Amino acid sequence: MNLKIRLTALNFLEFAVWGAYLTSMGTYLAGAGLATNIGWFYAMQGMVSIFMPALMGMLADRWMEGQRVLSLCHALAGLFMMGASAYAYQAGDAVQFAPLFTLYSLSVAFFMPTIALSYSVCYSALEGAGYDSVKAFPPIRVWGTVGFILTMWAVDLTGLQPTPGQWMVSGALSIVMAAYSLTMPRMKVQKGEKKSLAEALGLNAFKLFLNPRMAMFFIFAMLLGVCLQITNGFANPFITAFGEIPAYADTFGVQHANILISLSQMSETLCILLIPFFLSRFGIKKVVLIALLAWVLRFGFFGMGNPGDGVWLFILSMIVYGVAFDFFNISGSLFVNQETDESIRSSAQGLFMMMTNGLGAFIGTQLAQQVLNHYVFFPQLAGATGEEVIAGWQTSWYIFAAYALVVAILFAVLFKEGKKLKP
Repeated sequence: MNLKIRLTALNFLEFAVWGAYLTSMGTYLAGAGLATNIGWFYAMQGMVSIFMPALMGMLADRWMEGQRVLSLCHALAGLFMMGASAYAYQAGDAVQFAPLFTLYSLSVAFFMPTIALSYSVCYSALEGAGYDSVKAFPPIRVWGTVGFILTMWAVDLTGLQPTPGQWMVSGALSIVMAAYSLTMPRMKVQKGEKKSLAEALGLNAFKLFLNPRMAMFFIFAMLLGVCLQITNGFANPFITAFGEIPAYADTFGVQHANILISLSQMSETLCILLIPFFLSRFGIKKVVLIALLAWVLRFGFFGMGNPGDGVWLFILSMIVYGVAFDFFNISGSLFVNQETDESIRSSAQGLFMMMTNGLGAFIGTQLAQQVLNHYVFFPQLAGATGEEVIAGWQTSWYIFAAYALVVAILFAVLFKEGKKLKP
């Protein structure tokens, strides 16, 4: 089978696993009485991304072929995720935070490294076949977003959005991905060389911090990573919260929040295809700055919109999400790939994941939870009206938008542009 088709299927499955629960999990948790703990479930993705992608990247660089590490991680992630779903169904209304969170955490501990690993598998296969990864990868990666969208829709239309069934779907797809990963082209393992202890552990990827430009890039990767999981975790509960206001209760957005949110991922599919042009024409600094300004609009439009006559603002928020997410995550991954030596690329991708989906996402979801507890969830528990709760949501979105604007200004001032990525 054509290599690009095989890698397309790999990306489709990789992100279908994530799409089954990432945007709808918050609605289930809120309905299960765990609203004030939503942030912990998303923060755990960040916490494990601080070390697990780097560890698995080291394993793939030094001791075990990357596609086999990818398979192992998906197998374990799938089993633990199905365990979380089974527990939640068995517990019903008496579901407890500790056992559910433990099973979920073990699953994401092995899932989060698979994103960077799947990128490394693709880059290795494409470059081994003589392709330019900057040109060839984005059209392949876009099918990952298609997979993400399709599982979002499937979970919504089958009524699984407010249930733990979404985790069962994710776990089953992860097992399929574990098997399929083993069919990928074999990756090179750096064996038979004399290595220092740091090199043997893959820690030489951290030498990238000795390069001032790369160090600054990774610091801003963390600061931008603060934004990444906020709307994934809280957009669905926010939109469905309008159901407490009679004027909005029967709107399409309230009834099918996941489908409305999926417009964000549809925007991604188009924006990914723009990345080669923007990177080669404008360079990494301007592309990341565009992404940061898009985050300002993403949050701001949420604050101004509603699922009734203001739904067009929600739609605008979904459209700019493609720019906000892809122009940093995908471009950043390509940038790291081109700026690092082949011997540490898997580790470098793991380091990039650690700064964005690790430290950044952990800090971001924890801070966002505190903001939302203050303005939304505590007033809600105290008997606030639907209108008062929505006003708290709006204030929170404006706070998040202000943060993104400050980071954008700092990035424009402090990050120094280097050579543009080759077209």
